Amino acid sequence: MLHLIVANRRYSSWSLRGWLAARHSGLPFTETWVDLYAPDWQARRARPDIAVSGGKVPVLWDSGESPAPDPDPARDIALWNAIAIIDWLDRASGGTRFWPADPRARAFALSAAVEMQAGFMALRKACPMNVMRHYPGWQLPEDAAADSGRVDALWRHGLDAFGGPWLAGAEWGAADILFAPVASRFTTYDVALSPEAEAYRARAMAHPLVAEWVAAAATETRLQPAYEY
Repeated sequence: MLHLIVANRRYSSWSLRGWLAARHSGLPFTETWVDLYAPDWQARRARPDIAVSGGKVPVLWDSGESPAPDPDPARDIALWNAIAIIDWLDRASGGTRFWPADPRARAFALSAAVEMQAGFMALRKACPMNVMRHYPGWQLPEDAAADSGRVDALWRHGLDAFGGPWLAGAEWGAADILFAPVASRFTTYDVALSPEAEAYRARAMAHPLVAEWVAAAATETRLQPAYEY
């Protein structure tokens, strides 16, 4: 049985990626939501089911055939990195859902996904994810604008090379999952994009799983003032 631990849907970009991957896999999973901003979070993150990741979320636990809903770190398998979670779920779901079969498209999707996971720090810092807000006319710092330009170029390259409507071709997959929170940031902070990238941003935000996440975020009442402008 798979069990996924995620955090605040308004703000947690990595939780969004892990949850999208779990939902896209088509595999059954249970879910625990944790509040990163609750007074007891520091104690909660020391629990073995979260401490395994260094106190970060998401964490995906795989207990195999065991139906137990509570992860057992002594028995179960833990994954807490977005690419690792996708790789695990891809193998578990038959190897056809996350990466394109075409070698060129697969190479692009892998490279773009890993670049997203490892980079764009200025954009992340300047534009924290907040799926419930929209700030028209937001001005990006120069380094964040450079990051957004690189994302725009990556998106246009994938769409042009593989025909769209998704980054690596006709099927929504791992690269789209990794960039979903970026599409959300571009939406929130009103980032100007090329026509092709803007059309992709709109499609990404309209994807049924992304829309489901945003709808769930709308029910949350905990606000983090640092991310509310």
